[in-house]
Amino acid sequence: MAKKIMKTMDGNTAAAHVSYAFTDVASIYPITPSSTMAEVVDEWAAYGRKNIFGQTVKVAEMQSEAGAAGAVHGSLAAGALSTTYTASQGLLLMIPNMYKIAGELLPGVFHVAARSVSTHALCIFGDHSDVMACRQTGFAMLASGSVQEVMDLGGIAHLSAIKGRVPFLHFFDGFRTSHEVQKIEVFSYEDYKKLIDWDAVQKFRDNALNPEHPVIRGTAQNPDIFFQGREASNKFYEAIPEIVVDYMNKVSELTGRSYKPFDYVGAPDAERIIVAMGSVCETIEETINHMNAKGEKVGLIKVRLYRPFVKEYFMNVLPGSVKKIAVLDRTKEPGSLGEPLYQDVKTLLFDEDDAPKVYGGRYGLGSNDTNPGMIEAVYANLAKEKPLNHFTVGIEDDVTNLSLPYVPGIAMEPEGTIKCKFWGLGSDGTVGANKTAIKIIGDETDMYAQGYFAYDSKKSGGVTISHLRFGEKPIQSTYLINQADFVACHNQAYIRQYDMLKDLRDGGTFLLNSLWSDAELEEHLPAKVKRDLAAKKASFYVIDAGKIAEEIGLGSRINMIMQAAFFKLTNVIPIDDAVKYLKEGIEKSYGKKGQNIVDMNCAAVDQGITAIRKVEVPASWADAKDPEGKTVELPEFIEQILIPMNKQEGDSLPVSAFDGIEDGTFPSGTAAYEKRGVAAHLPEWVPENCIQCNQCSFVCPHAAIRPMLLDEKEKAAAPAGFETVQARGKGMEGLQYRMQVSALDCLGCGNCADICPAKEKALVMKPFAEVEKESVNWDYGIKLPRKEDRVNVQTVKGSQFAKPYIEFSGACSGCGETPYIKLVTQLFGDRMMIANATGCSSIWGASAPSMPYCKDENGRGPAWANSLFEDNAEYGYGMVVANKQIRNKLEDLMKELLEMDVDAELKTAMTEWIENKDNGNVTREKSDNVIAAIENMKSGNAEAKEICGQIMEKKDYLVKKSIWALGGDGWAYDIGYGGLDHVLASGENINILVFDTEVYSNTGGQASKATPEAAVAKFAASGKRVKKKDLGLMAMSYGYVYVAQVGMGADKNQLMKAIIEAENYDGPSIIIAYAPCINHGLKKGMGKAQENIKDAVEAGYWHLYRYNPELKEEGKNPFTLDSKEPTASFRDFIMDQVRYSSLAKEFPDIAEKLFEMTEENAKARYHTYKELSDRDTALL
Repeated sequence: MAKKIMKTMDGNTAAAHVSYAFTDVASIYPITPSSTMAEVVDEWAAYGRKNIFGQTVKVAEMQSEAGAAGAVHGSLAAGALSTTYTASQGLLLMIPNMYKIAGELLPGVFHVAARSVSTHALCIFGDHSDVMACRQTGFAMLASGSVQEVMDLGGIAHLSAIKGRVPFLHFFDGFRTSHEVQKIEVFSYEDYKKLIDWDAVQKFRDNALNPEHPVIRGTAQNPDIFFQGREASNKFYEAIPEIVVDYMNKVSELTGRSYKPFDYVGAPDAERIIVAMGSVCETIEETINHMNAKGEKVGLIKVRLYRPFVKEYFMNVLPGSVKKIAVLDRTKEPGSLGEPLYQDVKTLLFDEDDAPKVYGGRYGLGSNDTNPGMIEAVYANLAKEKPLNHFTVGIEDDVTNLSLPYVPGIAMEPEGTIKCKFWGLGSDGTVGANKTAIKIIGDETDMYAQGYFAYDSKKSGGVTISHLRFGEKPIQSTYLINQADFVACHNQAYIRQYDMLKDLRDGGTFLLNSLWSDAELEEHLPAKVKRDLAAKKASFYVIDAGKIAEEIGLGSRINMIMQAAFFKLTNVIPIDDAVKYLKEGIEKSYGKKGQNIVDMNCAAVDQGITAIRKVEVPASWADAKDPEGKTVELPEFIEQILIPMNKQEGDSLPVSAFDGIEDGTFPSGTAAYEKRGVAAHLPEWVPENCIQCNQCSFVCPHAAIRPMLLDEKEKAAAPAGFETVQARGKGMEGLQYRMQVSALDCLGCGNCADICPAKEKALVMKPFAEVEKESVNWDYGIKLPRKEDRVNVQTVKGSQFAKPYIEFSGACSGCGETPYIKLVTQLFGDRMMIANATGCSSIWGASAPSMPYCKDENGRGPAWANSLFEDNAEYGYGMVVANKQIRNKLEDLMKELLEMDVDAELKTAMTEWIENKDNGNVTREKSDNVIAAIENMKSGNAEAKEICGQIMEKKDYLVKKSIWALGGDGWAYDIGYGGLDHVLASGENINILVFDTEVYSNTGGQASKATPEAAVAKFAASGKRVKKKDLGLMAMSYGYVYVAQVGMGADKNQLMKAIIEAENYDGPSIIIAYAPCINHGLKKGMGKAQENIKDAVEAGYWHLYRYNPELKEEGKNPFTLDSKEPTASFRDFIMDQVRYSSLAKEFPDIAEKLFEMTEENAKARYHTYKELSDRDTALL
């Protein structure tokens, strides 16, 4: 092999490295957790990296995974070696083309970060349910179980596909392998050049479709020959295993790492073995080494080549001593005789004499952690006289009783391994800092390093848990750390929320980032934390990283401070070396951002070392007790499910906890019980400055600040400090006014204070500790009766006295999306149905267990559901036609009644209901009248009563539903556009709200067709080269679709008009809302998100308009341009965002041209709108 190269990288990067070598064309589409592969390939191509053919890879982003697979098929057919990267539903969308690619014997390779497929719920985490759906496609399937294996076996997939003319699906576990960072040996492209069959490459190209030697492929065949044609390819599948073996041997010769289609490890005379594939093999191998050292006889067969599944290779490695086999499947096939790998092994041994007994089990669904204790439980099950078959391991199944009991907390890392856990707040830099630490230790020393990062489902602002291991020996521990030497808590609020010391070993070190003094620690540390620190004889250190970061000028970015403290306290490497490497990394990472940024981060490193203080743990802490407080009664779901899940203890919930909600149903409004208290700063109300405009509440992304109205009695009962002022405005006579923040729900973005128009700000951002007292006032104020009847809720000010039916979501601090849907719910929430496309809005909208959509005192609120990413418009359309059908039946029943001799009151109620059936403004009143009239009916025969009974059975459908399909631009402009277009064309009464962030926000900021020219995004590393799609103009072309483009921070009144007009319009509507996102890299920060929208309109980057087809019927122009001609600098606006400014730094040669073109495109778009607006009558 060429000179040994060791690098630290994750599994996705390893797969990208391998695939880049062999790829001419990569057709891609983003999906978690595979997106990084395509992003890295695109970035390398942008910077000119060459594959083994001496070219940069051509990267083509498609509109969906189905489109990516079609493009792969096309480029393979045309003679270009082609690759794609995907997972989960994305892989399933590729299946039809996989049949075609395999049927045509084309050497494509799909790299898959195997992930759960949505069932009762969406899960972005790893298992094998997606790849198992592809067994029948004709793709060969190769499984990797570690980052090193991804590097080694990924190359074998490409080499074998080229030589054998059989496409390969190379898969590895999503997150556990795709995102695990390991120090590995990297394959040299020079070695690949020696291994590839160049004659096979030439034959592939010669066999491609080409008019120079034309052929016909993809014919339509009849029953006479189709069957024979399918069988004709058998010889290729018979040959491919030996080709794989040959390349495995060659790779083994080069690397010293042995690979076979099935690899056996363990006792040569083992009696009990496990058969498995994927990352769990690493944990099993680690476990059997310990067990065999104690005299047990156990082993493992690792499945590498899963398709074709060759009996001969399996039998070659199966010890003759084996009596019992446990086959572990990381998937579930309801209704089958067993999961796929289990059935394969059973079939393989069926006709063998004295074959071992085979037992199947499921593990690790949705990345459920599988640790050594669970593996020991599997072997213990095999040791029983009658082992449990079709078992589960890793959960407690107390319903069907299939789970194996196991001992938790067992760790089997190699001796001398240093284990560290870090609890961070999403976007505080913790994860990035830890990745840097791994790279420093991995790349700069001879030590091995491993990193794995666990997240909750919130956006930035959620909890992150980093698991880092370092040691002198290779690390196979593909499970979460449970006996850490070092635990760091990077957010003070966590100290009450999570049991972070549970996994600290005796004598370990605990570092707390806290603003508390030693005396305050004594007062505020929970008793359990004190007891654990004392019982474990832990070394306890504190640092006030937040204060240091602010003083230096880094804001809330505490990562460098905490990283320096970590190196100081753990001494993984000498501290002087650590400081040197950290500062070199700072220069490399931030050098282009200016010397000031470099200096600030270097200062952070220095202070992170010196500002740590040791806290002596007094003996009295061993018996610490919390002061007795009030016991708060909570709903059963909150007590039994939400609280354990929010404590990161959801793994311990038994199956019975979900009895009655097996279909994935969760109750509304659970987010209100979280009270995370993670903001660094909170808005404090200054009543004397307040002009009572309610704009602060209007723009709040989390509904965490709200105006409250009190009468005299309510004011008298208010807690001390509940300061109010006389309410202003018509209808407010005799009322007091207060603007109230929820201290424990606010994320501290500061948009409310920023947007306050008062001469002197009525909201001032203060440190959390100074405003935390407001939680008492919130608890009182939120229970006060709302007084919506005193105001017009269809105004900017009045709307904020209405209940927001979405509150305290998991969205990022300063999110540009949530304020829009919050306003929609304030207007129509009690009768809304929401179809939500997968993406950011589904994640912050419904991540278990925190449901921000909530109910009012009448039990009404938005009914929310998510189907898929690609079909959301159709999903919402299905809701529309279902409601329409059932309501038409109600109308038919009422018309029957009107022909009968029934009460006049009933006839009046039903006549008015029919007349106002589709009038949302009065639908509740008319529906209530019908119910009251039926309940009070005095006359009528049996038939009339029977009809009334049918109406009452359908009474939930009396009120006209306000049906909304929500999603981002990735859905609306790209993957879901075909369905969205069809639904708009249907003419049905559905409302579509598009959160236009101009990137795929949820998957990490990839380019979409909403991304403007010149913007840097993932999949557009050197700037997007084509202009933004005009979704609104395309929808207008139908002539009967209500279309609006809005921007909250620019014109709140226009936004109000658009939402109300769209909902009132009896037909399809689409509202496209500009939504700043953390992916934009706003230099002013997300606390200026609303100002950014205003700036976008003033600079002509975004335009506001409404297209109302009803105006055509009045002979008027339906198009109204609501934004004025731009006056601000377009260039200044875009350069205030990293997604544009970084282009000028990285690619100065092309940046200027692209900037000019994107500005021209924006101007051209404005002039188009102006021409439409200036007409007297409709053009469209």
